This record gives sequence, C-alpha cells and structure tokens, in this order.
Amino acid sequence: MATKDELLKELYPEDLLNVSKELTEGEVKFLKQLNDLLESKYRDSINDHWINATIPEGFFEEMGKLDYFNNPLLFEGREGARMASQMFQFFLSYTVARFDVSLVTLLGVHQGLGHNAFLFGGSKEQVAHYIPKLQSHELRTCFALTEPEHGSDVAGGLETTAKREGDKWIINGAKKWIGGANVSDVIPLFAVDVETGKPKGFIIRPEQEGVDIDIIENKIALRIVPNANIHLKDVVVEEADRLQNINSFKDIAKILYSTRAGVAYMATGAMAGALRATLDYVTKRKQFGKEISKYQLIQEKLAMMQGNLSQAITLSAQLARMQEKGEYDEVATSTAKMMNSLRLRESVAMGRGITGGNGILAEYDIARFFSDAEAVYTYEGTHEINALVIGRALTGDSAFI
Repeated sequence: MATKDELLKELYPEDLLNVSKELTEGEVKFLKQLNDLLESKYRDSINDHWINATIPEGFFEEMGKLDYFNNPLLFEGREGARMASQMFQFFLSYTVARFDVSLVTLLGVHQGLGHNAFLFGGSKEQVAHYIPKLQSHELRTCFALTEPEHGSDVAGGLETTAKREGDKWIINGAKKWIGGANVSDVIPLFAVDVETGKPKGFIIRPEQEGVDIDIIENKIALRIVPNANIHLKDVVVEEADRLQNINSFKDIAKILYSTRAGVAYMATGAMAGALRATLDYVTKRKQFGKEISKYQLIQEKLAMMQGNLSQAITLSAQLARMQEKGEYDEVATSTAKMMNSLRLRESVAMGRGITGGNGILAEYDIARFFSDAEAVYTYEGTHEINALVIGRALTGDSAFI
C-alpha cells in the first residue's frame, strides 16, 4: 500500500512547497478516492458537458456517497474533531477545481453557501432537521441572495420583500444568478422585512405556488452550472420556515465570510488545472521539428504559471489555518479571493496563449479553464469590491459610496 508521501507526490506534484503534507493520512486517502472518482467517471465527458451545458449525471449522488462532511477517514488522528479540518476543505475544493470549475462551484454553493445558511441561520430545531440531510446530499440546496438589479450593493439594496401576516410571510420579488436553484430541494432566500427594513432568511421550495424558476442561457463561463432566475409572486412561507437567526445583513455576511475563502481555494485549484492542461499540450505539440515544451519562451510562461500557483497555495493554506482557529477575517478572505482570482486570470491567459489556436477549442481543457476563470474573477465579491474591503481596513475610510 502506498505511503502518505507517495500518495501526495501522485496527487499534488505541483505543490512545490509541500503544503499538502499538513494533511492527515486519512485526509490524503480520502482525497485520493475523490480524485480517482473524478478521473475515472467524468474525465472523458467533462468537455462535452461544458459544451452542452449539462450536469454530469450522478455527480451529486456520488459526492453524497463519499460523505465528505463525516467520512471517518477525515477524523483519523484528530481527537475530538467534529468537523473536517480547514486544510482538508482547501484541498477538497482544490482537487475538484483542478478537474473542473463548474463542478466545484456547484459543490461550493451546496456545501458552503447553502449549507452554512442553514447552519448559521437556522434555529436548533432547523439545524437538527436540515444539516444531516444536506451533508448526506439527501437534500440539495443553493443560496438566493443576488437580485436582477443588486449584486455588489446587495447589502443595502434588496428589493425582494417579506410581509408578515400572522404566522405566515408573503414574499414578492426576484433573484438572479442562483446556481443550482432548479435542482435544489430547499432554497435559503433572503428578503427585506417591510416592517423593520431588515433582511430575513426564508426556506423556499421550488414547487411552491408563486415560485417560478428559469435558467439563464448563453453563458460563456460555468456552462455546466444551471444559473437561474427566481420569480416570487405572493409566495406564502410559514414562520416555522423562516431562518430564525438571520435578522440583519451582518448575519448574512457571516455566511459570506466563511465561503469567500472557498472561492480563493477554487481559484487556486483552477490554476493547477490550467497548468496541467497546458503541460499536457506542450509535451505533445510539435512545431519546427520538436515538442514546444523544449522552447525557452514556453518554459518561461510555464514557470510563471507555476509561480502563481505556488503563491496561491501558500495564501490559501494560511487562510485555512486561520479559519481552523475560528478566525474568519473579512480582510484576509477578501485578500485571498482578490489575489488568487487575479493570478488565475493571468495564468489561464498564459496557458491559452501557449496552446495557440487550439487553445480556443473546448476539446483542449485549457479553453474551459480560460472561460470559467472569468466567472471566478467576478463571483463572491468582484475584484473591485474586495479591493474596497481591503482599502477600508488600510485607511479607515469607506469608499463604497
């Protein structure tokens, strides 16, 4: 049986600074199972799914079987642990993102935003009821915050309203860009209480009367992810289906802080995927009588891609260490998300350039990473919004308005 170090060398050869050695043996074994599943079951079809904008059949179910929240392998050597380590969370996202950015986005929406909306926002009873079902993938979820006219300014610009009538709430409004809404069983959705002017969270189900969901078409990025519009007209929600601990935007922000790190992790894994795709190409493609991997200009660009990746790995790992200690810092997560997605954009452009004309064809994986990087650059806080979060901390002055 392979040792931990042998498995790590096989799994993460691009981890030049050996950050992955901080993983436990059980975590490494799990990540090997995950990587083997992705490669054996989805490698041959992933580009076709991207072209056709379809989710690989069985992906959610297979992830549920892996039990990545509670698998016993994740707790080996971690006495008293109740949750998988944050370093494992980093490499989980990294491993899936290295394979495909759409799949890690779907997973992140469910595991991060949606799951944490229930975990942080739910009452004890709601947590007890929903969290086990979400962790096993018995139930699927998403996260309905962004609106047609409110993305970056959503903290003060929610237009979806909730009006209380006795033990019921009447919801009206619209949401946009909600990834996986059409395949979700329960949707945590945020609306302004018309009486108090404060946002609240509600549990919506797609089949409810007054809920209409349609898919956004013609995307150039994350084509596998079914981003949706949600239209709500006089949707009735019982008080029992209000997320009891969501009563201000600070409550929502707690969820966002916990998951923004996940996008930094995704960007890092996507860099690794782009590097692998580029390396695979240059070792096979010949020009002027030899493989283009043997040319100096090509090697310089590959070295820059590796350098960007190594920087992102170390930044992500330190963020994971902080969060393991309970330090969910807005400025730290914004820094990691901003810088890693910026370096991702740079790296995929170099990879696309190296692969020449073939690099715009979906059959060569770099095209998929090149396109999907544009979505990572924007979601979970644009480059500019994250910069303003950091700038506010540096200067003490808010430049948002």
